[in-house]
Amino acid sequence: MAKAIVERIRHRKPRVKGDSYVMLNVMSLHSVSLLTEAILLKARSLGELGRFREAAKECKVILDTVELALPNGMPEEIGEDCKLQEMFHKALELLPILWTKAGYLEEAITAYRRALIKPWNLDPERLAGVQKSLACTLLYSGVEASLPPQLQVWGPTTPKNNTEEAILLLLILMKKVALNQIKWDSEVMDHLSYALSVIGQFELLANHFEQALPGLYGRAERWYLLALCYSACGQNEEALNLLKKVAGCSEAKNKPHFLSFLLGAKLCSLDTVHAHEGIEFSRKAIDLVSDQCEHFMGQAHKFLGVCYSGAARASISDSERTVFQRESLNSLNHAALNGKGDPEVMFSLGLENAVQRNLDAAFSYTMKYSDMVAGSSGHGWKLLALVVSAEQRFNDAEAIVDFALDEAGRRDQLELLRLKAVLQIAQEHPKQAIETYRMLLASVQAQRNSKAKNFEQGRTFDPEAILERNLEKEAWRDLAAIYTKLSLWPDAEICINKAKLIEFYSPQSWHTTGTLFEAQSKHKEALISFSVSLSIEPDYVPSIVSTAEVLMKLGTGSLPIARSFLMNALRLEPTNHEAWLNLGMLSKMEGSLQQAAEFFQAAYELRLSAPVQSFV
Repeated sequence: MAKAIVERIRHRKPRVKGDSYVMLNVMSLHSVSLLTEAILLKARSLGELGRFREAAKECKVILDTVELALPNGMPEEIGEDCKLQEMFHKALELLPILWTKAGYLEEAITAYRRALIKPWNLDPERLAGVQKSLACTLLYSGVEASLPPQLQVWGPTTPKNNTEEAILLLLILMKKVALNQIKWDSEVMDHLSYALSVIGQFELLANHFEQALPGLYGRAERWYLLALCYSACGQNEEALNLLKKVAGCSEAKNKPHFLSFLLGAKLCSLDTVHAHEGIEFSRKAIDLVSDQCEHFMGQAHKFLGVCYSGAARASISDSERTVFQRESLNSLNHAALNGKGDPEVMFSLGLENAVQRNLDAAFSYTMKYSDMVAGSSGHGWKLLALVVSAEQRFNDAEAIVDFALDEAGRRDQLELLRLKAVLQIAQEHPKQAIETYRMLLASVQAQRNSKAKNFEQGRTFDPEAILERNLEKEAWRDLAAIYTKLSLWPDAEICINKAKLIEFYSPQSWHTTGTLFEAQSKHKEALISFSVSLSIEPDYVPSIVSTAEVLMKLGTGSLPIARSFLMNALRLEPTNHEAWLNLGMLSKMEGSLQQAAEFFQAAYELRLSAPVQSFV
């Protein structure tokens, strides 16, 4: 057959007039086409009988024969009048399908690549189908099939794994769509979305959604998809701006986009600054969802409860704060009824009760959450330890953290290590705390070195790296606080400078600097540091309270100013026991003993329910 194909195609080329001769003992192309069709029918029949491996072998005979005859691909001279090309194209498409059904995925990938590496005259739609099928197999087969050496011709730009090769194929298809060479296929965009999400290239994915031709996506859907991309790469503000467009007047006449409202509520629940907007998003989602859809109803009420909680923390009115706290618990309880299997609702209930100092309820809900996730959640263990520490059971809280360290992943372990050190400080074990911080910093440094050695271009947004950076900064500040208490001023200053190298304009770092100056009785320098802290974040409560403390030490002439600072601190954080304590001290200095006693009583009661770290 191979000889017949070579000879017949060679002599189908135009010849000089009169140059005619008959080839003996060579099959005609028609005969070759009929034989090829017979083999293809046999392969299909075997496939219908479930004998996929035998069918693939029969189909492979066609490909081997034609490729032997035409090593450089199918020539255009073969013409459309010859059935051989059509039979060969069908065999090209069938072979990888048969290998896949037989369970030989590596052979299937090889067959797909074989169909693509040479010009077989496949029409654009057919070629696109093969490229899409290969991309799907590479993404979802679970088999790592690296490119053979003969195909690695691009040097450093050669795909390193299945995912990169699949993305390359899908990007080629998207370019063909943009050039109108093939029809739009939504599945291609779905597969590309999955592949780029796996490697964290959300901004690139957003670019492709933006480049999609008008009419392929509605405006609301396009904004929603873009918001998903931006939120995934940490750009929540940009995502919220897009979702506000969906909720804006320009879309009022169109059908409401429920998922956009739900995503908006979720993003707003992550930041108290957007708590009131989150309440509006949540209410719109609740109005749209039907009573039959318990899952979405539960999710909407959960986000509503979390947003009410954030609004309560941001509120400056006691009455408004009380209303928001009540609505938060009501919404979260409603979510618990609708989403009985959602552990995050239990966590949110535990957290909100902890913030409101309902410690028994907080402990109960946190334990339910831990049972639902089988103890696999680091932030669940952290909340449980904080609730126990608020009951002043520091030893038990440290035991919980030790247990959690064995169960948690690396990311949660770093946060738990810091919590363990803070608990050791609360038990007045500074040497143990310093050792724990040393372990934390060593772990962060080891991870950084590992990433430097195995640097790969990819993720533009790495939440783990951001977390490590913040924990390192907090660890240096905590160490500075320990050394300040031990009157080791040079060591404390070194630690503060380390924290400032990570983030210079940090209110916490400047607050720690002020604390160091205050411990050295350098009140003027302390005031300057606290002022810098408040210039960065005007509502940073620890610096407000510390400023009042320094003013109280400067004499009676500064007491009215100190009182205004303390009242402002309590307006922002009513449960701050240090503010109440200093307010009592100030009232005592002014001679208001009865009022001072009441403030001391409030400070004492709040201190008894204060965790070693803030719950939120």
